[in-house]
Amino acid sequence: MKRRTLDLLFSIGGLGLAVLLLVVGVVLTTNANFANTYVHDQLAAQHISFKPAGTLTDEEKKSDCLREYAGQPLTTGKQAECYANEFIGLHLQSIGGGKTYADLGEPQTALKEQVAQAEQTNAANLADLQKQLADVTAQRETVFKGETLRGLLLTSYGFSEFGRKAGQGALAMYLGAALLLLLSVAGLVHAFRTPANAAFAAPERTKEPVTT
Repeated sequence: MKRRTLDLLFSIGGLGLAVLLLVVGVVLTTNANFANTYVHDQLAAQHISFKPAGTLTDEEKKSDCLREYAGQPLTTGKQAECYANEFIGLHLQSIGGGKTYADLGEPQTALKEQVAQAEQTNAANLADLQKQLADVTAQRETVFKGETLRGLLLTSYGFSEFGRKAGQGALAMYLGAALLLLLSVAGLVHAFRTPANAAFAAPERTKEPVTT
């Protein structure tokens, strides 16, 4: 095979791969931009803001991100992660002794049964049981709302991470396309500098002496 033909084949193939990587990079960039814009718009529509630095409690001040984002509107995935874990998560720990919505279901059910029995017997502790039930119910409703908001914010954070990974992938595709383009151009230049009748010579294999 002629050397120029081989150079042309490799160069054209490299250009094709460069175009393919470029197309993939554009697709990934589009996805990254969509994820970032969507997350920003959805979070901004909620009008959530971090507490100003001067109003942070001692426990809240222990969080680096709460101090960093103090007073800022919540509009990014990283901010959503911080607000969900460091702010909402912190306050959920102080409600109901750190129990979750599911955990509080058992004591709520038990108190409902006790209240029903107390109402039938007109027990003296009926008012106290009703108050306990009202407290547990309020705690469970608050925990449910907090866990729901926390889950939504973490979902936004996860979506933004997909966008960030897509952006990184797009950068890798662009760099790969640029490298292949340079190599292909170099191959084309070499091909046209090579005499048309020059043949590609494969390296000869050195024959090892036969020993008896």
